[in-house]
Amino acid sequence: MTTLEPPVAVKRAPARPAAKRDRRSWTGWGFVGPFVAVFALVFLAPIGYSIYLSLFRDQLIGGTSFVGLDNYTQALKDEQFWDSLARVSLFLAVQVPIMLGIALLIALALDSGRLFGKDFFRIAIFLPYAVPAVVATLLWGFMYGTKYGLVGDINSAFDVTLPDPLSSDLVLASIGNIVTWEFIGYNMLIFYSALRVIPLSLYEAAEIDGAGQFRVITAIKLPAIRGALVIATIFSIIGSFQLFNEPAILRPLARNAITTDFTPNFYTYSLSFNGQQHNYSAAVAIIMGLITMVIAYVVQLRGMRKGA
Repeated sequence: MTTLEPPVAVKRAPARPAAKRDRRSWTGWGFVGPFVAVFALVFLAPIGYSIYLSLFRDQLIGGTSFVGLDNYTQALKDEQFWDSLARVSLFLAVQVPIMLGIALLIALALDSGRLFGKDFFRIAIFLPYAVPAVVATLLWGFMYGTKYGLVGDINSAFDVTLPDPLSSDLVLASIGNIVTWEFIGYNMLIFYSALRVIPLSLYEAAEIDGAGQFRVITAIKLPAIRGALVIATIFSIIGSFQLFNEPAILRPLARNAITTDFTPNFYTYSLSFNGQQHNYSAAVAIIMGLITMVIAYVVQLRGMRKGA
């Protein structure tokens, strides 16, 4: 006959005071609070103010008045805006693949271990990125000059007539050359850093299987750095749509080729500071921001998709 033992009393842990729980919950906000405040001040507030401005218009009679979405409707019908967007889209379609392709080839060469003096080449290729965009554009603008620059000196020395890099037909390619020179090193460093963290076991397995260098690149290296490729592509797309410094600095040298609506950013700047159309320029900027965001998001989804 079994006997039932009395139930053992389970001691419960004492509940934490409510004041201590509240203190711990506020501790997390103490860490993220400064970032949230700065983010709201320098990012959210300007966007909100731009949207607010875009809903108004300065009129000769009645002053500033609320017009709703009229500025956006006007921007969507603005041929100058669409011309500038088409120009910068062509710039993106040609310059970005060339720049990223060259940067990837250099990163693969540095990672191969067969390049003599790779530390020197890595620093030398990255060095142009350390040059401010204003200085780089002035430097190349001087070399492009047909009267006083490198092109002009070559014409005089060899009695030839080279095409003017700042002409209407070549100025976009000339700007693309400047941007490529500036950012190859930046993208190369992104790719090279991603290549350096690939596990060595993958290379050892490929060597055992007898895979050649080309097969290692296509089957191991490129799939392993897909994330870096996508990030560099997104950064390059955003940078292309934000193209401003180079056209603005080169414009005094090529006024007939670089107009005030050469790029969307240059167009909004001209509208705001030269035309005093602050409300309309805010609407154009918001539309351009939405276009950039959608394209970058599509590229991210496509690039990160498994099996893509």
